[in-house]
Amino acid sequence: MDRPRIIGIGNPSRCDDGVGPWLAGQLAGRLGPQAQVLTLGNDGLSLLDAFRGAQEVLLLDAVQSGAPAGTVHRLDAAAAPLPPDWLRCSTHLLGASEAVELARALGDLPEKLTVYGIEGADFGLGEGLSTPVAVAAAALVEEIIRQYTQASHA
Repeated sequence: MDRPRIIGIGNPSRCDDGVGPWLAGQLAGRLGPQAQVLTLGNDGLSLLDAFRGAQEVLLLDAVQSGAPAGTVHRLDAAAAPLPPDWLRCSTHLLGASEAVELARALGDLPEKLTVYGIEGADFGLGEGLSTPVAVAAAALVEEIIRQYTQASHA
């Protein structure tokens, strides 16, 4: 299997919305050539290009579902649609949920698409993650590193 494509999306200038790029930065440094790591803003259309040619994608983003801050959601987006209201942090009309569903409709969805969404607390202007999001993000980095460094993943 080709190496996985890991995509962190969000805006680092909007506090917890920056968790996707933060995760991508951490994972790029730790996984090296084992994965192709990308960082994208909040423009859902850029996801369509990022999905092309990928067999396996991990999509990392902040979510707002009403769960406690720092809750990590893991969704199999290749198997079922994403909750439409969770990934609505985009300032554009096409957010991550809509981009995934558009890719599904176009037949461009990766064979394996896992979405990790961390419940955000603060989406205001500013840099840095809130404490519950930072703690959850650090734990998620370790989980993903374990996932891709185990001998069974090839």
